[in-house]
Amino acid sequence: MTDRPDRTGGGPGYRELAAGQRAQLWIADAVTGRSELLLESGELLFEAPNWTLDGARLIVNGAGQLWSVPLDAPALTPIPLDGVPPLNNDHVLAPDGARIFVSATDWHIYEASLAGGPTRRITTADGLMHFLHGVSPDGERLAFIGLEPAAGGTAMRADVFTMSAGGGDYRRITDTDHPADGSEYSPDGRWLYFNTEQFTGHAQLARVPVEGGAPERLRRSDTVDWFPHLSPDGRRAAFVAFPPGTEGHPADLWVDIMTARTDDWPGATPVARIFGGQGSLNVNSWAPDSTRFAYVAYPGTRSAA
Repeated sequence: MTDRPDRTGGGPGYRELAAGQRAQLWIADAVTGRSELLLESGELLFEAPNWTLDGARLIVNGAGQLWSVPLDAPALTPIPLDGVPPLNNDHVLAPDGARIFVSATDWHIYEASLAGGPTRRITTADGLMHFLHGVSPDGERLAFIGLEPAAGGTAMRADVFTMSAGGGDYRRITDTDHPADGSEYSPDGRWLYFNTEQFTGHAQLARVPVEGGAPERLRRSDTVDWFPHLSPDGRRAAFVAFPPGTEGHPADLWVDIMTARTDDWPGATPVARIFGGQGSLNVNSWAPDSTRFAYVAYPGTRSAA
């Protein structure tokens, strides 16, 4: 889930680089753990890479829109979308490889073509703020985080929901006062993986059957763990570990990009220590062959302090 946009309308509605800061797109080898820098920009703050089904491109967001990055000639090429507000970093590719579902700064979810063009809003004015994170393997349902006022209206609660990819048929999967985020389908379609504060009061990784039930904790750690993303073959996962005591998933911190075998979550190991956090690994960025994944770092003057 991205940071909630400013209700007052101030600012551009998307993140921007600080003076002297850069956005770096990295690709990590899931076997060796080595990372290779693919692209760097000192002008555009891009976020949240998705890997296309053909393995040829990465899709990121930046300045409120989508961008395509070909792997054979890395450069940022805009994907023009019509009829959608500025986008945030919650976007997921459809299993057909031709469409993408995106979240916008009006807190709604839209369907679009990776070729660009018209969009279609699929969420309704139901009192929720919608933050997309997953699409079922058959493309029939979406997993999203719904934000709504808690009892008394003094705070917001964040629960896991699913809905029809065509719109409607909302189903609440979690129902607690402990925030959840990053809800994503497993490749076999049986589970929703996410992070939740219900175990210890800080974000930990969990999964729950797609029909709902008691969440299963995957890993016990002092770090604040966010955004579990499973590889297409279901054998590996990547996630972000924030420092102990971190509240939410802020930007501009030293964080660890972690990998784990899905049969050994406690044995997770760091792939890279980066200056980043928000935007680095918000959505699934695995290559279709499950050998690599992408992430974003944001080094700059503050990271050297």
